[in-house]
Amino acid sequence: MTTDERYMARCLQLARCGRDGSRPNPMVGAVIVAADGRIIGEGYHRKCGEAHAEVNAFASVGEEELLKEATVYVSLEPCAHYGKTPPCADLIVRKGVRRVVVGCVDTFSAVQGRGIGRIRQAGIEVTTGVLEAECRWLNRRFFTFHELHRPYIILKWAQTANGFIDDEGHSLAVSSPLTRMFVHQLRAEEDAIVVGHTTDRREHPQLTVRHWSGRNPRRFVLSHDNPIDSIIETCRQEQLQSLIVEGGRQALTAFIDAGLYDEVRIETATALRVAAGTRAPSLPADMQLLQKKAFDNQVIERYIRNGR
Repeated sequence: MTTDERYMARCLQLARCGRDGSRPNPMVGAVIVAADGRIIGEGYHRKCGEAHAEVNAFASVGEEELLKEATVYVSLEPCAHYGKTPPCADLIVRKGVRRVVVGCVDTFSAVQGRGIGRIRQAGIEVTTGVLEAECRWLNRRFFTFHELHRPYIILKWAQTANGFIDDEGHSLAVSSPLTRMFVHQLRAEEDAIVVGHTTDRREHPQLTVRHWSGRNPRRFVLSHDNPIDSIIETCRQEQLQSLIVEGGRQALTAFIDAGLYDEVRIETATALRVAAGTRAPSLPADMQLLQKKAFDNQVIERYIRNGR
């Protein structure tokens, strides 16, 4: 790992601290390093509408005379527009640092390289693309929302060892208490959730985070009155940047057929089998395994779409 990568990795650590408060803004971390390699300032974006990571990092600096030879590391391109806060690119220029290292370019239309351009025009050296893949992955919801104009979509289902999601049409408890808690953790991390009308009518799922902490996702039911296009449009209007599809086979297949998915999470109860029932959907062909974990008799597989 290079020196730039090491400090950028610290930016990513800091950025994750703003996971809950920064939405719908991206998670961003910033580190200020003196010429002798000492970290003299750190910050992250704590809450939407409040100071950005760079502002908080500069505010933490106790020896401002060191800034003229310092390097600012930031996981996402500094903003160059007036939103709820002033442009961070202008702040960096005013502070007169020697160098800026950026993890990835912000593809949000109001930025898109303008922050980097403004800093370079001021004569400050700028390096980009350090741990770029990691920086983009951290804010995959934000980038998907602004680049594809839809939420980041996670398909999720639980199945028996022989591939059924119910028992001859009857509801089936596949998850264990532990993995059920993981499901609620996932819900707390995402903005919205959708089930099919059959699942809603048959099981009346609460779709809450009652076994975890955090806010409940926005609830949708897929139906003739609320089709996929309508749900996606509502997510755009309400800046809901991620959506879990937790419905039955019909709802899940509808999203797969429409090409609307980025991630798939499958829980398999390896000790549970049924004679017949509804088959789990087929995993799309363009998915690659990202992670596989076993918890007693439960296995959770996480797949990511190629190119994501």
